[in-house]
Amino acid sequence: MKVSGFTFLRNGTLLGYPYIESLNSLLSVCDEVVVAVGKSDDDTLERVRAIGDARIRVIETTWNEDMQDRGYVYAQQKMIAQFNCSGDWAFYLEGDEVIHEEDAPKIRAAMEKHLANPEVEALVFDYHHFYGCPDLVAKSPAWYRRAPRIIRNTIRSWAPDGLFWVVMHQNKRGRYPNAALVGCPIYHYGHVRSSAKMNEKIRQVSRYWNHTPKAHDYSQIDASILQPFKGKHPAIVQPWFQDYAELVFTADPQYRLSKREKRHRWQMKVEKLLGRDLTKKHYRLVVA
Repeated sequence: MKVSGFTFLRNGTLLGYPYIESLNSLLSVCDEVVVAVGKSDDDTLERVRAIGDARIRVIETTWNEDMQDRGYVYAQQKMIAQFNCSGDWAFYLEGDEVIHEEDAPKIRAAMEKHLANPEVEALVFDYHHFYGCPDLVAKSPAWYRRAPRIIRNTIRSWAPDGLFWVVMHQNKRGRYPNAALVGCPIYHYGHVRSSAKMNEKIRQVSRYWNHTPKAHDYSQIDASILQPFKGKHPAIVQPWFQDYAELVFTADPQYRLSKREKRHRWQMKVEKLLGRDLTKKHYRLVVA
């Protein structure tokens, strides 16, 4: 079995991504890692090359600055990397996501387990979405609880955005992939980067969504959705906390809930009553 990892990056240092930590964690599982690196204003390309692992293959790319429709330029960059993968499985990890070193054997074993079963087209991870500081995780319908991150590399698939795939099982019709659970989480750190880096990220990427950038303030959130993280962070990311992350979160006691947050509170009550997860799923489980 051969496993390809892939991702895309641009201005990773400038925008405060733990992308070196992410790539090194991906290397703990993969036989090759394809990285599409867009023209950057910082040292992203040099730092990726400096990892010095022969399994990393860099593709230098140019972003379409005129593409401002719902982040589709991200899909373009993602697919440039995916289309260059040569493994049986293709494992997509974003630049602010990290695999725990203790989970690497489990992830590899899941791919081995389902390799001979063509019914399983993708593998789905649980998620830890850290918010405000590394000690808190966000849990509400606003934050996807599970997502497919590994796709079988012998099927026709494409990604309309960074979060999911569409399988083209017919020429003119697509569907979400049939999937199995991996049974471990991905650690998502995009919302613990320093406030300055977060605001720079929003300023730079808003144009790809045709949005007007708005200043970001971690305190402006429904704090009831934040829960203490009781697990153990991947060892590789812990030094990054000291240099790039917010370490303390303080909620705004005067914060007023948005209509969306009020709706999510209602959904969580319904979920608790019914014992069901009502969040949107971009996959169909065929094996638990």
